[in-house]
Amino acid sequence: MKIPVEKGQDKGFLPDGRYRVEITDIEEGTSEHQNVPYFAARLENEQGFVTQRFYTSQAGMPILLSFCEAAGVHPEEGKDIDTKQLIGKKLSVEVSDHSYADPATGNERTIKQATGFRTA
Repeated sequence: MKIPVEKGQDKGFLPDGRYRVEITDIEEGTSEHQNVPYFAARLENEQGFVTQRFYTSQAGMPILLSFCEAAGVHPEEGKDIDTKQLIGKKLSVEVSDHSYADPATGNERTIKQATGFRTA
């Protein structure tokens, strides 16, 4: 069997720890269970990557805005942030595992997440 390795698949997840990363890709979508818009940022360095979702809900905005600030994109009241302007920005993040109950099944799931956003 041959397994194709597509662009961006040549790295594994970053292990737990603090890393300086670059935002290399942004994907936009809507959450599966509550239809909340989000964008997923791929945060990458030479050691690996982590993908982090940012929800545009009222509850998610403080986290999203702290991410933008750390990346050097400063939010201004009344002005939209274009997620495309985040690509290529560098910042420092803390990578760790996060467990939660899957809303569809109730089963516990564990994912890699990025938190603790700081200017690089």
